[in-house]
Amino acid sequence: MEYSPAAHRMMASALAALQPPPDLKPSVWAERSVYIPVGNAIPGLIRFDNAPYQREPLDMTVDPTCQRISLKWAAQVGKTQVALCAQSYRIAMDPTSQLMMQPSEGDLQTWLQTKFNPLVEANPELESRIATARGRKGVNNTRMKSYPGGFIMFAWSGSPKTQRGKSAPFVVADETDGYDRTAEGHPVSLLWQRAATFGDMRKLLEISTPTVRGLSWIDDAYEQGDQRQFHVGCPHCGEPQVIMWSNVKWEKDADGAHLPMSAYYECSAHGCVWSDSDRVAAVREAEKLGHGWKAQKPFLGHASYHLSELYSCFRRLGDIVQSFLEKKASDDLQTFVNVSLAECWEEEAERVAADDLMARAESWGDKIPAGVACLTAGIDMQEDRLELELVGWGLGEESWSIDYQVFWGDPMKDDVWELVFDFLAQTYETENGATLKVSAAGFDTGGSGGLTQAAYEQLRGKHRRGFYALKGGNLWGKPVVSAPSKSRSGRRSRPVMLFSVGVNDTKLTILRRANMAVVGPGYCHFPIERDPEFFLQLTAEQLVTKMRRGFPVRAWHKTRERNEALDCRVYAYAALKIANPNLPQRLSRLAPAAPAAEEPAEEEAGNAPEEPKRAARNAARQRRRRRTSGL
Repeated sequence: MEYSPAAHRMMASALAALQPPPDLKPSVWAERSVYIPVGNAIPGLIRFDNAPYQREPLDMTVDPTCQRISLKWAAQVGKTQVALCAQSYRIAMDPTSQLMMQPSEGDLQTWLQTKFNPLVEANPELESRIATARGRKGVNNTRMKSYPGGFIMFAWSGSPKTQRGKSAPFVVADETDGYDRTAEGHPVSLLWQRAATFGDMRKLLEISTPTVRGLSWIDDAYEQGDQRQFHVGCPHCGEPQVIMWSNVKWEKDADGAHLPMSAYYECSAHGCVWSDSDRVAAVREAEKLGHGWKAQKPFLGHASYHLSELYSCFRRLGDIVQSFLEKKASDDLQTFVNVSLAECWEEEAERVAADDLMARAESWGDKIPAGVACLTAGIDMQEDRLELELVGWGLGEESWSIDYQVFWGDPMKDDVWELVFDFLAQTYETENGATLKVSAAGFDTGGSGGLTQAAYEQLRGKHRRGFYALKGGNLWGKPVVSAPSKSRSGRRSRPVMLFSVGVNDTKLTILRRANMAVVGPGYCHFPIERDPEFFLQLTAEQLVTKMRRGFPVRAWHKTRERNEALDCRVYAYAALKIANPNLPQRLSRLAPAAPAAEEPAEEEAGNAPEEPKRAARNAARQRRRRRTSGL
């Protein structure tokens, strides 16, 4: 038989695929073989000394006693690197078919272009095993890449087609909290169920930062596992402990300003002060001292891990504190809690109480407070009335509830609408003596029995006057208002500019602000003479997590029947966003004018000095001469 080099290579590859994997842990193999591509923080041969917490989860992906690994990890601690090393090991050392899932097609393409492909290109051993693109031997495209002994398929949660009919013994699900649930169930559950045909060979590695308590897949997965936390020893007293955000401290200057770069860590055992160097050394030496990952529950085949950004050897405490202060100032603490601390966010709006708001109500008299730069109104429509809140807005969207009115009448008729329009045409005097008009008004157009059409008829063409038709949306993650669409009302062709309102997120913003205790940006002021019913309506809803068709869903739940005051505030805030006024500029224009400089006192004789008078007469004569001479 004639010798063929191609046939020899094929036979060698086939024999390599049939050989049992060597007795080499993935973490040991990675430190010998995996090169981090250029462009990363530390390119070159991977070294887990910089992230020792990655070793155990990576090795668990080949542990025969473990079927499921859940990483509830913060950003910037290398959770993607763990997955890449596990996938690479199954290409080079333990040929196994794999499935990789991302939240969306865009996320998958980004992962391929910025993570997987660069890693393969930086590692000749991997590149030589994966089929070449557009080659005849194997597959290499955006849906699958094959190699001797297996393949890695790709899917994303937003496309059921990419999931159906696919199964593999090793499944990696990245950023699981970003997955879209379908009528069939959660994508991770579906993939895991399909992998059941592989029996004890199947393994799941699921990774994500958490989101909201009760809705977070990775948080539930962590709770179902054995709940491992990474312990370190105090560099000073040696006591083992978990690094926690509550023990991060920093100083303030004489004026009370935060000094994030003064941040340090306080030992939870004896109060020892750690510098950044101490913290990094504690992380790197943890396993050598017998600490490292410790489970809180018995291991039953499911290893789950929690890790915050405080364990990163590449992040300074001062930078983490700075991030916290910025997120807090921008009312975005959820991002810090989810992404940096890898903890679930729990809604604070559930604790807004009417009594608390009434207790801090104020008195500001009949005039508009000096801090108000703009007035907007929110109008809620009921079957027998229109209810209206007039809100003043200042710097940082600090707000004052100026007035609340109920206009009784049938919204199907013109009379009640005319009352509202007349009210909105009023002017108001500020404490500074300036005059304010209502800049914008947001009108509820939802209802039954023809109320929506009646609202359209009343509002058609009135967007030019700042009267906006609003329609609520029940999805999460939406802006306060979205771009308008044109709806025709009746036979007449003048359009109604209909704006969609992200009601869920807007209510959350309003109730969080109502809960604020410190006057300033976002704070809500209420008048002391306001009817208690207003406060009961404003706090009439709670954000709760409900089970729908077996899945947890966030939803607003009424604690009492009437909630018109909350709806009116939503519409008034939407009107502010549509009008988009320059609040600092408006406020400066409304400020009282500086007093004019006093005229110089006349001389004792009672006559003005002669020189200025003489100069004025001479200038007048010169102007007359120019006119008569034609100049």
